[in-house]
Amino acid sequence: MLYSLNDLFDNSKQAVSYMMEEITHICRHMKKRAPGSEGERDAAAYMAGVLEQDCGCTEVRKELFKEHPASFYGYFYISAVLDVLCAVCFFIQPWLSILFGCLTLLLFIIHFVLYKKILDPLFPEKESINVTAIRPCAGEVKQRIFLNGHTDAAWEFPLNYRFGGVVFEIPAVMTTVGVLFYIGLSICVLLGAGAWTDPAGKWGLIFIPFFLLLANTYNPKRVVDGANDNLSGCYMGITLLREMERLGITLEHTEVGVILTGSEEAGLRGAKAWAKAHKDDYRDVPTYILCFDTIHDPRFLMVNRRDLNSTVKADEELCQMFLNAAAKASVPCRTGRVPLFGGSTDSTAFTQGGFRSVGITGLNHVLEDYYHTRNDTCDNLNPEGLENCYKAVVALLDDMDHR
Repeated sequence: MLYSLNDLFDNSKQAVSYMMEEITHICRHMKKRAPGSEGERDAAAYMAGVLEQDCGCTEVRKELFKEHPASFYGYFYISAVLDVLCAVCFFIQPWLSILFGCLTLLLFIIHFVLYKKILDPLFPEKESINVTAIRPCAGEVKQRIFLNGHTDAAWEFPLNYRFGGVVFEIPAVMTTVGVLFYIGLSICVLLGAGAWTDPAGKWGLIFIPFFLLLANTYNPKRVVDGANDNLSGCYMGITLLREMERLGITLEHTEVGVILTGSEEAGLRGAKAWAKAHKDDYRDVPTYILCFDTIHDPRFLMVNRRDLNSTVKADEELCQMFLNAAAKASVPCRTGRVPLFGGSTDSTAFTQGGFRSVGITGLNHVLEDYYHTRNDTCDNLNPEGLENCYKAVVALLDDMDHR
């Protein structure tokens, strides 16, 4: 055996210190990393350099891809117009109210719940980048694991910054209720309901402010630092490979790689592009992808058994492997799911592309004030949360290489 689990455990605090130094450097000295931006590409190139020079990777690939990043949240402007038309048309032609209401609900499900790229042609095209690096093992390759994080940072959610996660979700809930209200009321009118529908429709105008608030879900002019979301995920893998190289540790039968995806905040665009580009690759041995996203609070280190608003099932074996490894490392880890309106991790795109994957998060899914806000800074990193996740990954690698 060419390594000792204790070597990595004993140096875990030093590893976390390195993570935080690197995250701080990127946040303070590099440009903002909006999806499809120069800052995103520069940060990816910087981290690719670390993988090449300090991590013992024999293969580091940088792959550019085209995307339309503004389409993901630009959807809210289109949705707001359709929502208002649904309400207004009730007083003009109820069947139009039903039409616009059904259209906005369908768009919500296809675009925002399922992350389908149906609106992309309406928005400008930009270029993003994925990075793939592999550290070889000493002997015969029997399995492979990629550690994934996304390079880009989010546009700010103003409501979450000012009022918190519960208030942030109110416009989405109330908009859905309002649209369903006008669809139902319009159906009643078409079926010959009485005069009560007109005053009911006027009362329904209280939903209009929520329709308009939905258009202000994000601020396209402010990009957050993204220290936790998601440089923490990027450096979980980079740091582990660097520590292995620094300590002279080589696994016997397990290749360990890093995938840095671009534009996750624009609807998993990088992971989707990676899965498409590599659909026929890495099929020689069992290959797993651990997707780390926002590794912050040690109370909420979580294996997400379902992802993409709870619509996509993660690889069950990999879920259990991580839970077992966390227990072995004496690290608290819970099991859960990414809820409706909770979005997705890159794991969804890898899973849909035919890879065995799971999303590992370290945040409360009842959104806290640093999620997609200017509070997501290097000063708000959590060393304990980072160290716990790091130890769990070390234990997982040990379990994999010994089985």
